[in-house]
Formats: sequence, C-alpha cells, structure tokens
Amino acid sequence: MGEMFLRPGTPDDDNRDYLPEKIKGSDIVVNENGNNSQPYPERLNEYHGVIADGLEDEWYVYVPESYDPSVKTPLVVSLHGGMMTGWGQAIYTSWTLASDRDGFIVLFPNASYQRFWQVQWGTWEINPEKLTPGAMEGEPEGVKSCPENVEDNHDIKLIMGLIEKMKAEYNIDEGRIFMQGMSMGNMMTALFARNFGNILAGAAGSGAAAFMSLIFDKDERIINRGGPLAIWQSRPELNDIPPGREIEKRVHKYNRLYWMRINECDLIPQITIQGENNLAFYKGKKADLVYYDIKNRDHGQTFDDAVLVWDYLFSGIRREKDGTVVCTKPARERKGDDFAFAVTSGSNRVWFRNRIQEMSGPALNWKKMKYHGLEGGQKIRGEYHMVPLTFLAEAFGAQLEYSDNNLVARMAMADGKKLQFARGSIGCVIDQSLVQMYCEALHRENELYVSVEWFSEYICGMHVSVCEDVVYVTDHSNKLSANMADLIKDLLMDTIVPDNYEEMLPNDESEVK
Repeated sequence: MGEMFLRPGTPDDDNRDYLPEKIKGSDIVVNENGNNSQPYPERLNEYHGVIADGLEDEWYVYVPESYDPSVKTPLVVSLHGGMMTGWGQAIYTSWTLASDRDGFIVLFPNASYQRFWQVQWGTWEINPEKLTPGAMEGEPEGVKSCPENVEDNHDIKLIMGLIEKMKAEYNIDEGRIFMQGMSMGNMMTALFARNFGNILAGAAGSGAAAFMSLIFDKDERIINRGGPLAIWQSRPELNDIPPGREIEKRVHKYNRLYWMRINECDLIPQITIQGENNLAFYKGKKADLVYYDIKNRDHGQTFDDAVLVWDYLFSGIRREKDGTVVCTKPARERKGDDFAFAVTSGSNRVWFRNRIQEMSGPALNWKKMKYHGLEGGQKIRGEYHMVPLTFLAEAFGAQLEYSDNNLVARMAMADGKKLQFARGSIGCVIDQSLVQMYCEALHRENELYVSVEWFSEYICGMHVSVCEDVVYVTDHSNKLSANMADLIKDLLMDTIVPDNYEEMLPNDESEVK
C-alpha cells in the first residue's frame, strides 16, 4: 500500500468562476459550494485522439507511481459534471489520492458536447407520455437528447473505446473496472450502468438521480439490460434536484428501489451516521448497494466521496468471468452503528440494534407550551418526541418499576443512578436531587412517556440528532440528514417498498429490457 498525501496549495477564495482555467497545471486550490479542490495532480496526463465516430476527444489518465505492469490493476472511470472537464473532476475529487494509496488507475474523460455528456433526458415522472427534453427546472429549451439507440451515443462509444484502450496499454484487471460520476456525470454513469453494467464490477454516482421515466416503463416495470451491479448512490441533503422536497424524496427512493430489486437486496439495511456522513448498507444476493447522504451539503460531491466509495465498496468488489458480482472484504467494513436507535412520531416501531423492533406504544410528538400572560393565547417553547420508559430502560440496560397504577416510575440505571418520575410532572428525581426535564412526563398506553431527547442527552450522555420528525440517538457524534431521515421513516412506518415491488422486475430475467 502506498501513501495518501495532501499537498499544500495556494487558495483563491476570490474566484467566482465554476472551473477557472488558471487552476490547470498550477498549485491553486478553489473552495466553492463545499468543493475543496486539491492542487493539480503532478502525475495527471492529458491525451487527445480519435476513439469513435472520427471525432477528436480529450481525456486524462492518472497512473500511480506504484503501478507495476506485471500486476493486474483495477481501473476507475470518473465522469465530470456539466460545464466541467476531466481535469476538473481530478482536482475536485480524491480519486488520485486513493490511487496513490491503493495502486489503481483512474481515467477522467471529457464530455464531447461543450462539456456536457450526451445523456438521455426525460421528466421526473413515471408517465412516458410526458417525456420532454431539458426536464430540470431552469434548463434551457432545446437540450438535445442522445440517440434512442444507446449504441449510437458518442459518449458511450468514447467511454467503451477508452476502456479498451486502457486495457491495451496497461495491465488492467478486467474483473475490477469501476465507474463513478458527478451530477451530469452521474446521469451518464447511470445510463452506462443500466445498459452496459455487465462490463463493470461497480458504479457510483453523486448528485442528481436518474430520471424516473428512464428507469421505469409506463407499468412501473424496471428498464434494464446491464443486470446486477454493485451500486453506490450519494444524495446530498440540499441537492434540490429535482426541485421540491416531496418529489425529490420519491425520486431518490425509486432510484434506490430500482437497484435493490435488480440486485435482490435485503429490505433492511445496516445504518451508520458518522458526523455529517449518513450511510445505509444493503446486502444483495446478486450485488450490494450503498446509499449515502451528506448533511448540509449542496449539489455536487464531497472531496472525500471518492475515498469513501473505494473504501466501503469498490475495494471489495469484483466481477467474475461467469458474470457474477462477488463481494470480498472491503477496506472499511460495511456495518451499522454498534449502539443506535431511531424513532418517529406515530409509530411504535423503533430502529434498534440495526433492526426493526417494537415499543409498547407509539412515539408521540409533544409541544411544551406557555399559556399564562398571553391573554388566552399560547406559545410553543419546545417540541419533543415522547417514548415509553419501558423502551428507554431496555435500550440503556436499566431496571424499571411502576407503582400507583403506573403513574409513578422508578428506574435504576446501569451506572447506579436512581431516577423517579410521575405523571404530569416536569421534574425527575435523580439520586434525591431534583432536575427539570425538557417537558412533563405523560401517561399513555398505561405507562409513562418522557422525552427521548432529554433522557438520551441528559441521563445517558448520548448524541441526539433530529431531522424531519425522526430522532437518531448514538454514542458518538451524528447529524441526521433529510434523505436518511426519509429512509428511516420508511422503515418505521412500514412503507419501505410499494405494493407492486415484486412485479417491478419480471420473474424471468431474460425479459428484462
């Protein structure tokens, strides 16, 4: 294994250009929209040539210093976003850093049409009668779609030709060819994966999801001819593509279900939230899927996205000669948080120990109110999620006893603390000292409910994150993101898949389009 080393650069924070040409070949670094660039990689080589259709194209190749021609070497094809370049993708990602450490080769092609990939356009709806070019809000009219016959797509032929060229010039491991793209490059990666995924071991995308009309037909059946493929989907929380939170959630969910169905994934993932990184790991019979959401992140890709893709997925994936996708041990284990639970109001389900369990009653959303002195009005002074004490006792290994018709509860914590609660009281007696909780204890389902936020933070010293009516509790820093909250809410509300999930893919896979 080689060394991953960050080189210092010269910041240019006054830059307002999307991809200033002065970066090329310099040590300038630009920080924009969360994209922290690295200095232009010293070993990044530029190439020009005719690969397909008699047209001259441009591409960039990064070969690590450790490359040994006698050793089979993985290849990553990384596709830039719209209005960018191959070298721009190289500096805005960590692919070259991971390449230096782990010894794989990276290919960064340039899109052929004025820095835009020849992707297929469609609407965000399933209804094929509504197909229109340029479906994203704010996009100019007249954006050309690629040819209906995907084999005639110049950029597809360019990528296929470059892969063959790399295999001829380097000792490429044909079972370990991967593709990753950002934004429009993600759309092209998805197009390639749906049609020619059989020549890849894995594919990853950051930013925009695939248009619904391209992945499902009018009967909501899956359109795919590439077959199972190890998949990574990065969906930044503030992506806003497509615009509108509800349609965005639906598009993200159906893009996830698309590959879950093809790969025959378990419906229940392992979940881990590490700071702002929210990850769900799905195990598949035919290939695995990783869903990744980044808290407080706009459209694009994070600087560490490439390293995460490699460490969690690509490093442990290969395609055998018989076409099967095999998962070996990746550099980072795909496992959920050792201690974590999540609740949402209205559900008695709880995400605990990386599986769905049930509480004795549903979680409740409760508002702490101020009434007096407001001339009959009221103000909300806090909004909390109330859960049964029986669940909190189980989660934290405490002993719970009820008395007085279950209106009074005593709890002995594992660390020896003694707690006492009573219906309607905002107080909690802790070792004969009085502490005010965030809000009063409720009596529901014949037992006491208290705020999960207060109990987890104050009593147990846990990290609590709340997003879109989902509470996530862990023993380490976590910042629950909106897309992961939506995924967890599906788990807790038993809405993981639609009723026609089994019919999305024909039983006879030879019928797959």
